[in-house]
Amino acid sequence: MQHEADLGSGLGRVMLPDALERKLPSAPTEWRWQLVFPAGKICRDPRFGPPSRFRVHESLVQKAVTEAARRSGVTARVTCHTFRHSFAMHLLEAGYDIRTVQELLRHSMICTHVLNRGGVGVKSPMDRL
Repeated sequence: MQHEADLGSGLGRVMLPDALERKLPSAPTEWRWQLVFPAGKICRDPRFGPPSRFRVHESLVQKAVTEAARRSGVTARVTCHTFRHSFAMHLLEAGYDIRTVQELLRHSMICTHVLNRGGVGVKSPMDRL
C-alpha cells in the first residue's frame, strides 16, 4: 500500500489543521486521515510543510471517468457531477426527504421530475412495520 511505503520512507503525513494536530498528534500519519485519492508524486515545497502527498488533481479524476465511460460503451455524456445526481436520485428513490438530500449534497435544487411517482413515492411510518 502506498501509505505504508510512504511511512517507511519517513513521509506519509497528511496536512491537518493545527488545532486537530494538537488534539490528536498521531492523526497526520494514521490511515483514516489520509487522502482517498493521493497524488502520484511527493510535494517538496517548503511553503506547504514537510514533504507529503497532496490530493490528485481533479482533472485526472474527470479524465478517468470520461475514459471509463467511453470504454464501457456509454454514449451519454458522463462527468463526475453525474455521480452526484445519481447518488441523489438513489436517495430520493429510497424514500429520503428531499431537504435532507439537498443538505447532504449542499445543493439548492435537485431535479425531482424524473421520480414522477405521485403518491406512491410517499412512505408512511406504518410501511416500516
